Amino acid sequence: MTSAKTLEELRQEARQGGGEARIAAQHAKGKKTARERLELLLDPGSFHEIGMFVTHRATGMGMEKSYPLTDGVITGWGKIEGRIVYVFAQDFTILGGSVGEAHGRKIARLIEFARQNGAPVIGLNDSGGARIQEGVDALAGYGEIFHQNVQSSGVIPQISIILGPCAGGAVYSPAITDFVFMVEKTAHMFITGPEVVKAVTHQDVTFDDLGGAHVHRTQSGVAHFTAPDEETLLMTVRWLVSYLPPNNLTPPPWQPSQDDPQRLTPELADMVPLDPQQPYDVRQVITTLVDNGEFLEVQEDYATNLVVGFARLDGHPVGIVANQPLSLAGVLDINASDKGARFIRFCDAFHIPLVTLVDTPGFLPGLEQEQGGIIRHGAKMAYAYSEATVPKVSLILRKAYGGAYIVMSSKHLRGDINFAWPNAEIAVMGPEGAVNIVYGREIASSPDPQARRQELIADYRARTATPLVAASRGYLDDIIDPAETRFRIIAALEALREKRTPTPSRKHGNIPL
Repeated sequence: MTSAKTLEELRQEARQGGGEARIAAQHAKGKKTARERLELLLDPGSFHEIGMFVTHRATGMGMEKSYPLTDGVITGWGKIEGRIVYVFAQDFTILGGSVGEAHGRKIARLIEFARQNGAPVIGLNDSGGARIQEGVDALAGYGEIFHQNVQSSGVIPQISIILGPCAGGAVYSPAITDFVFMVEKTAHMFITGPEVVKAVTHQDVTFDDLGGAHVHRTQSGVAHFTAPDEETLLMTVRWLVSYLPPNNLTPPPWQPSQDDPQRLTPELADMVPLDPQQPYDVRQVITTLVDNGEFLEVQEDYATNLVVGFARLDGHPVGIVANQPLSLAGVLDINASDKGARFIRFCDAFHIPLVTLVDTPGFLPGLEQEQGGIIRHGAKMAYAYSEATVPKVSLILRKAYGGAYIVMSSKHLRGDINFAWPNAEIAVMGPEGAVNIVYGREIASSPDPQARRQELIADYRARTATPLVAASRGYLDDIIDPAETRFRIIAALEALREKRTPTPSRKHGNIPL
């Protein structure tokens, strides 16, 4: 930077990033520049930049030859659908978007600024990692970012968008935030790259197989959303933000709805088969219930036996948690428990009511699950629902067995309003298994074991598993007709809107990990 340049010349220099050649190289990779991305994400003309004239102060290793403006990250605020958000966008055309002292400080201060002003923070990540030339100062920059992420957790929504490389220590900031978006093909997240993996393990692996969007969408669960291109990804970010309050002290944003809150849903009776062994897609139930059939599913391709996401009921945002009989019969396992617990805790932190649709045979049995820690992972669901103080409405669609019945927002974990359909089954285990254990000898000694077994199963269903038993004990608030489901849930949420629940005086709990 030289004093001979006018202020406008300096601004123009900052807007040019690393220059035409590097911008062209970015475009050649199918990637947009940091400023182009901000234009897509934010309402037109709403962005206000801060920190444009920040530069690094490093010397040595050639760093003293150039002091590019912005230091490779653009920071400021703008609007999404008229609501303020704070944003930073790493500029790969300047020093590869690498994080040095000044770069890290800009991001950390922006997150702190967002928290102080009660608005979401969105990070667009495209970085070569820690700036080697700055040594420990680069690590200090990362540490400041991590600290601000933690301080802001549960106070303001934090969203990370991965649009290029994100490796090494850089991955921990997105991992702390609430939602991670990744664009396919060009985005990668990993602790150590393919070369290091090969040197240590002798495994040949590609960037995509190690840390691409597909891996993190389907296997690791790191990515909550992915898209084939940057435009689609950024539009999904805007959709997500439409459901979220700006902070933990402000109610979620209500929108007027053209979908009648009194609308009946008789089609649900045929949508869910009476046979508890027959699969169906619970997402059809969800889209039938919610306003205009609009449902933003989170982690759609990870732990598919549990469906979570955002929708609206009578214009008010809700978080949906539902067992998915189409995948593993809707059992809860390690990954589904982790997925559900984190989503529940996010909704609870930001006053988003929870609607739980239950149809599960229990927790997944097996050596792999037990050795993998299903005990501690499954306990997360119990912890999350029990801890949550937001309105909690649940509906048992078909079956709720064993411990899974308890942890799916049951009355025993302080579910507020608990419904069931007339044909629902609530029991320690399925009728078939229960009859085999309780009446095994009687069945074996009968003249027609198979007929006797079916007779006992029918009797168990009628006398023990019926929802009337749970309702008689106050564990269900009502047994409702499927056609009334939408307006009964909306009415329950309306009654709970001003819910206040005192919590124990403590620093914080200790959730199972």
